[in-house]
Amino acid sequence: MRPPSIVLILGSGPSAPHARHWPKPDNLTIVTINNAWRVRPDWDYLIHAGDFPQDRRPRTLLPGQEVHSHESYVPAQNRFGGFVYAGGTMAFTAGYWALDALKPDILAYFGCDMTYSGTVTHFYGKGTADPLRPDVTLQSLEAKSARLMALAHRQGCACVNLSTEPKSRLVFPRARLNDLSSRPFTTGIDSAAAETALQEEARLGYMIEDGEYWHHIDDFDAAALSRLDDLWLSACPAAPKGLIEDRSSEADSTGTAQEQDTACGSRKRTG
Repeated sequence: MRPPSIVLILGSGPSAPHARHWPKPDNLTIVTINNAWRVRPDWDYLIHAGDFPQDRRPRTLLPGQEVHSHESYVPAQNRFGGFVYAGGTMAFTAGYWALDALKPDILAYFGCDMTYSGTVTHFYGKGTADPLRPDVTLQSLEAKSARLMALAHRQGCACVNLSTEPKSRLVFPRARLNDLSSRPFTTGIDSAAAETALQEEARLGYMIEDGEYWHHIDDFDAAALSRLDDLWLSACPAAPKGLIEDRSSEADSTGTAQEQDTACGSRKRTG
């Protein structure tokens, strides 16, 4: 039996450097977002925003490494409904690109909790909290992550969060890297509710082919998109609507998972 194909989506959260010395087995592919390529040299793909500064991009590439931007991720995300529904921020864009291009069995996130608390918001210091900007496509980061998890589930892929940060905007189940090849993950997705959400997306018709949805903001009904977010959250019944807290072991994310639940990212929470 072959091991599952795993894509690690590595973001720029403060904990990202913890992944620097993680093992990289043959079934693991590393996709970095924007500045996260600096975390470790053996990444496979860099996905960066179209306006990512040239001087922050790698000057040289190792054999097999690839860099992709809007020319790749816009058509990929369109195949999953487009930016208005997926959410206009790179954490989700990279996930949809990976689902489209790499078709993994497991999509594992690290450094993408999007909480931005304290003075250090990124591994390189203070950065821009892009997902928290006023944007009609980002009214609920939890709902956007539920949507990604539901659509990944439709193609046989499980989404997990490797973070040990106490809070996250991702509703994915928590996991440890060493568990991914041996531990089954269930998502608890309500397929009928997900289909209802997809039908509502089709009814609204908010597809912007070039991805530049910000030129069409007046065409979008923010209240309708908020109701759509609720539909996606209902497709993942255990997903909270606010910040998801993890009070589990603070062991390194490569260690053994202990008390995390697996259904829709639910886990023990306090407060």
